[in-house]
Amino acid sequence: MLGNPTRIRILLLLMEQDANVSVLAEQLGMTQSAVSHQLNLLKSNKLVKRRRDGKMIFYAIVDEHVQMIIEKGTEHIREQ
Repeated sequence: MLGNPTRIRILLLLMEQDANVSVLAEQLGMTQSAVSHQLNLLKSNKLVKRRRDGKMIFYAIVDEHVQMIIEKGTEHIREQ
């Protein structure tokens, strides 16, 4: 699950702030459907959660454990 660069990029963006599909798609330079597909995979693997605010759905990192895994993983990559 975490071997996919697109999913890692999504998680890194969500570590900064909650976001909806259109914001993530714009920041990643991807289509909304491609980002939505990746978010559904991340959600089904309990790495992100979503919440509804009116008509908008926002995604967020599920908890601090996931954030710590991402932080340690990127730290490890930078050290090499």
